Amino acid sequence: MNPLQHKIDFAVILTVDHANPNGDPLNGNRPRVDYDGFGEITDVCIKRKLRDRLQENGQAIFVQSDEKKQDGMTSLRNRAESPEYGLGKETFNEKKTPKDVAARKVCEKWFDVRAFGQLFAFGGDAAGVSIPIRGPVTIQSAFSVEPVSITSTQITKSVSGEGDGTKRGSDTMGMKHRVDKGIYVFYGSMNPQLAERTGFSDEDAETIKSILPKLFENDASSARPEGSMAVKKVFWWKHNCKSGQYSSAKVHKSLTVHADGSYTIDTAATEGLVPEVIDGF
Repeated sequence: MNPLQHKIDFAVILTVDHANPNGDPLNGNRPRVDYDGFGEITDVCIKRKLRDRLQENGQAIFVQSDEKKQDGMTSLRNRAESPEYGLGKETFNEKKTPKDVAARKVCEKWFDVRAFGQLFAFGGDAAGVSIPIRGPVTIQSAFSVEPVSITSTQITKSVSGEGDGTKRGSDTMGMKHRVDKGIYVFYGSMNPQLAERTGFSDEDAETIKSILPKLFENDASSARPEGSMAVKKVFWWKHNCKSGQYSSAKVHKSLTVHADGSYTIDTAATEGLVPEVIDGF
């Protein structure tokens, strides 16, 4: 497949309804907010969901979550060097495989590597190899359009697994947090120059485009009940060249999202570049 031929920018509007979109483990798992009270979902969290949806779609994913692990590998190194699920140890031995060849192989093998990049740093002896791969797909953190209201509820948790069943285990107290209502937006871009290095193709871009509207499908948990988070709109700007008709900053700023989830697009700011607007699932 040919590498990506056109620069692409995209944006996603998503809704949060009584859910914890991204808890902060350093703050009691409260929903992330900045100093001004605007809600935040980190780019790492968004890419995790993208990887999960891509994996469910049949794509080979290198950085798999523990919950959705398909191969039983206990580490990224084991997955990479596995002869069954990975590329074997020889690929990561510089004496046997040149770095550029190893980089090409890992990009061909795993979708998320050729999309988002990855650092393979397998050392330990003179034959060890470090392969830094810079991916063409970049994603920003999502931020709410307005400051969010967070509700914290005290709960009891039954965690005791001991005893013969004749006595109830002691309960412990805990807290559960949620964002009551919120409209969030995040932006991303695809760089054809970097795509040439990883082999990220137009077909790969279309795959991500098809996944974005259903980013939160099969992602339910106690903190995010089914239906409490949803993609409202996806905006897809496909430029007419590799370098892009406009900068990503200008393209992203042409979209204004309002507190009720509605939006306006300043088409005059990006004349000749109109986004495809896709409804969420």
